[in-house]
Amino acid sequence: MAGNAQKIIDLDRQRMTAMAEQNVAMLDKVLADDLIYTHSSARLDTKQSLIGAMQSGATVYTSVEPSDVVAQDLGDAVVLTGIAAISVNSAGKTNSFRVRFTDVYASKAGQWQMVTWQSTRLG
Repeated sequence: MAGNAQKIIDLDRQRMTAMAEQNVAMLDKVLADDLIYTHSSARLDTKQSLIGAMQSGATVYTSVEPSDVVAQDLGDAVVLTGIAAISVNSAGKTNSFRVRFTDVYASKAGQWQMVTWQSTRLG
């Protein structure tokens, strides 16, 4: 399965766009059921709680823009590292910041899904 690096970089960009557009159908497809999503605030989300917060309006991403993304293709997993500029409205407060992230996609039954997100806020 080598050669998936650019495909996963593109898929992750689509996932970030889906978050900003609240495209739940896309997110439901690309996020693994066993997702572990660690925010830069150290808050943890599952697939269900992440999508649920977006649907309820508790967390509204208005922009998620990746840059400097590098992929490590490990065969049936691809690890991405990079920077993302995020604008979000959470608990009624608008916040814009940049994070450095590590993101892992795995091939599950022939479909690539994000299984892990970890981010650290940049000063």
